[in-house]
Amino acid sequence: MQIAVISDTHDRLPASLFADLEKADEIWHLGDICTDDILIELEAIGPPVTLVRGNCDINFHWPLTKQLERNGHRFFLIHIPPGEVPFETDFVLHGHTHVPRDETIDGVRFLNPGCITRPNRGAPASYAFLEIENDRISWRLKLLEKT
Repeated sequence: MQIAVISDTHDRLPASLFADLEKADEIWHLGDICTDDILIELEAIGPPVTLVRGNCDINFHWPLTKQLERNGHRFFLIHIPPGEVPFETDFVLHGHTHVPRDETIDGVRFLNPGCITRPNRGAPASYAFLEIENDRISWRLKLLEKT
């Protein structure tokens, strides 16, 4: 299973992403989509979209957090990284900082795909693919091609 993980699109969805996102089985967006139009564009790509609301999102119908399970692995999706390790989860996926992250704290892996439109602290524009094969999880950061 291939999951495209993006965050912090801030009203922009670069066309260079579309071909990669079409290959995914799912798309997870970790907040700061900002407008429903971007969600409509994402949904038109094809794979099912799961999202959480970010601090810049105005659609209050979108959830603040989402708990998912894939192949026995427990994922907690949130925009702003939590101050404490969430209970009963294996992976925390978050956005907000605009900087990629792959760090394990108290046995929980924290992952951030970075930011597609406005990277921070010298980080490149990026997104990621989460590959789940039974017990194996791989996280592949992808740099956004400049157009």
